[in-house]
Amino acid sequence: MKRLLFVAALSLAVPAWAASLGLVNRTGEAIAGTSIRPTDGKAGWQPLAGAQADGARVSIDVSTDAQCAFDIRARLSSGKELVYSGVNLCETSAVTLNRRADGTTWVDYD
Repeated sequence: MKRLLFVAALSLAVPAWAASLGLVNRTGEAIAGTSIRPTDGKAGWQPLAGAQADGARVSIDVSTDAQCAFDIRARLSSGKELVYSGVNLCETSAVTLNRRADGTTWVDYD
């Protein structure tokens, strides 16, 4: 299992947190790559994980300031991009990226 690292800018005035999380693909097709950014839009997209088969789980390490809300972008093998906005990475051990056949997307937390 690949271990990936995303590090956002740390603020000296705000305590930092770090977590190791599972990222699960339930989109119905392979993910060619994922990236992440703070939901507040103050930073650009950062690569997060490479190729991931449907149903697969990868482990990611996240270190950032006290912010919990992130947008996760998944680029599917078909070329379609899905954006999951406002994903709460605090107090969770895994995030599952879901998609129905009609295109509806949502996140489940473990």
